[in-house]
Amino acid sequence: MENERHEIVDLYIPRKCSATNRLIGAKDHAAVQINIADVNEDGVITGSTKSFAICGMVRARAESDDSLNRLASKAGYLKSVWNYQR
Repeated sequence: MENERHEIVDLYIPRKCSATNRLIGAKDHAAVQINIADVNEDGVITGSTKSFAICGMVRARAESDDSLNRLASKAGYLKSVWNYQR
């Protein structure tokens, strides 16, 4: 919900799982959010990050590592390290 100044004033904004696009509920205590920082050529953090949210269902099925590798390779973080077959 927004106020007159177009600022978001909701107390709770639900997240979506990056792997399955399902909503992560407030009671999903197994869900995690992983932020990957961008670095320059010298290995210094530039200040920008990419966030991946993984729901508890994906973690319970032991598919979070595969999902995170797939998402990171699509985002360009694992160019020559890992590739997946679909």
